[in-house]
Amino acid sequence: MTDQVVEVPVLIAGAGPVGLALAGDLGWRGVSSLLVEKRSGRISQPKMDMVGVRTMEFCRRWGIVDWVETAGYNRAYPQDCAWVTNLNGYEFGREPFRAPQDEALPPQSPQKRERCPQNFFDPVLTRFARRSERTEIQYNTELVSFRDEGDKVVATLRSAATGEETTVHAQYLVGCDGSESQVRSELGIEMSGKGVLSYTTNAIFRCDGFEQLHHLEPAYRYIFIGPEGTWATLVAINGRDQWRFSLIGDDTQKEATEADLRAAIVRALGKNFDFEVLSILPWVRRQLVADRYRDGRVFIAGDAAHLTSPTGGFGMNTGVLDAVNLSWKLAAVVQGWGGPALLDSYEIEQRPVAIRNVNEAGGNLERMLSPRIATPDLLIFNGEGETAERARREYGDHYTEMMKREWFSIGIHLGYAYEGSPVVVPDGTPAPEMTVSSYTQTARPGSRAPHVWLGEGYSTLDEYGREFVLVSFAGTAGTDGIVAAADQLGVPLRVLAVDSAEAAALYAAAYVLVRPDGSVAWRGDGLPADASEVLDVARGARALATALPVTR
Repeated sequence: MTDQVVEVPVLIAGAGPVGLALAGDLGWRGVSSLLVEKRSGRISQPKMDMVGVRTMEFCRRWGIVDWVETAGYNRAYPQDCAWVTNLNGYEFGREPFRAPQDEALPPQSPQKRERCPQNFFDPVLTRFARRSERTEIQYNTELVSFRDEGDKVVATLRSAATGEETTVHAQYLVGCDGSESQVRSELGIEMSGKGVLSYTTNAIFRCDGFEQLHHLEPAYRYIFIGPEGTWATLVAINGRDQWRFSLIGDDTQKEATEADLRAAIVRALGKNFDFEVLSILPWVRRQLVADRYRDGRVFIAGDAAHLTSPTGGFGMNTGVLDAVNLSWKLAAVVQGWGGPALLDSYEIEQRPVAIRNVNEAGGNLERMLSPRIATPDLLIFNGEGETAERARREYGDHYTEMMKREWFSIGIHLGYAYEGSPVVVPDGTPAPEMTVSSYTQTARPGSRAPHVWLGEGYSTLDEYGREFVLVSFAGTAGTDGIVAAADQLGVPLRVLAVDSAEAAALYAAAYVLVRPDGSVAWRGDGLPADASEVLDVARGARALATALPVTR
């Protein structure tokens, strides 16, 4: 071991999309970090492929939307989802979706979801993390051990290339180190939920002109249903010549061989063909959430904190939300204006979001696999004539309707709310219904601040991110007091006067305080009588009073 000691505000273990997003957002906020990854960083098996609408809103904030759109996925490729016997057999039904380049923006956001598998998205986030020049990324570097000494975390790193060990003194450590998280394990944090949903094996294969080998319309995702029920899926992983095939087992551990996978891929197409297997990955679908997200100066985020079936595309996107929620709070404390309750609020706010999302994904998996329970009539697989066609149509219509909940889930991506947070001032209004397939925007405290177009290509969301923003629909008169209070407390804050009837109606208050992560901290029809009290609650320096008086 060398005598070298590296000092850094934040040490991050794990350079997947969540660790990269955390490092990038910290750098964007002016906070340095050291990001270590025990692997090389090369992605041979992309574990995620959909960047959700909220994550794209963060990408908009960071100025990297163009990077995502040009990362490598064929944005002209159709995004339909279809359920079939095989690609040269019968199609039961499909949900049509436009190609990414043609998909319309949802009315609730200035962005839309994007198809950007991890082998494309990680390099985008790596470029973002390095842009600020405040992030050092070390691949092939293992976190050997760490200990929380109360005033700092002392960690030991080891280079896989040289074996050299380095001591790091960090104010905080964040474990973004995946499902088998070393950080979570060393902290003794248990996970609750369902440990095994299914054993699955993925194979990435290459085949030029694959669409010409079958008679069905192109789709991003095919679900294969046989007499035994749902048994596999196929995803257009780059929209060109590479595909991700998933052979879905049950809760009995069984590792498929390459021969098994090749036979299954041929079965899925419905005839023999030439293809190249690029990589194979056995994995386990789980439905788990960590019991704690923090232990002293050490935190966990992403897959280290929650494990979910990929059905719905919530896993990585929930992790990026973790990263942004934690990032501004770490930055606030490192920069000296965040109070002790601010870091406590990370778990309080994000853990319920994970529980909801993980359970929703598990429900999506149950719906996708439901043909295993209600075994389909064999007539739909090999029957001929009008009776068989009617049976297939009725079966397909039922499955199509059932699966809509997975395909249309904007309420999951945008409808989270930080109920009971110690750094949110409630306004006494009732919590809205939590929906999945729809979302009505609200500026109720704890919710994501709503999007409204204020001009051509100019959204309210473009104003949020670096500091607290007091959105005023009553002009700037009288706001000097809260600005002065923020200055005295060292809290970054600015006032944004908005002249928009649509926004005023949606925000439903004369004044709305938006946090650096874009969530609402407080709102009222008058300015607070004690601005310092509201700011102290929002920055985690004071416990929430029963009610905060306002100036009318």
